[in-house]
Amino acid sequence: MPPIANIKSISYLKSHAAQISEDLALNGNPFFITQNGDASMVIESVKQFQEKEALIAALKIMALGEKDRLQGKCLSAADSRAQLRAVRESRK
Repeated sequence: MPPIANIKSISYLKSHAAQISEDLALNGNPFFITQNGDASMVIESVKQFQEKEALIAALKIMALGEKDRLQGKCLSAADSRAQLRAVRESRK
């Protein structure tokens, strides 16, 4: 993970919101906002947020698939091909 940059106080956020928005659009690096010296929030671009949400959804699907595989709720590749062949043959 790269070192954290763009650490700003909440008062900086209040007075420079437009500049932060422009910086996010230009370089995409998130801003870490502090309040009373403690980390309070992270501001990121909408694009970054959407990409992160898509990645989380894909990881959840993979985890569910792995859970099903471990529980034996899946078909082998050969069985799957045989089912597809049978469906294709029944449509002819």
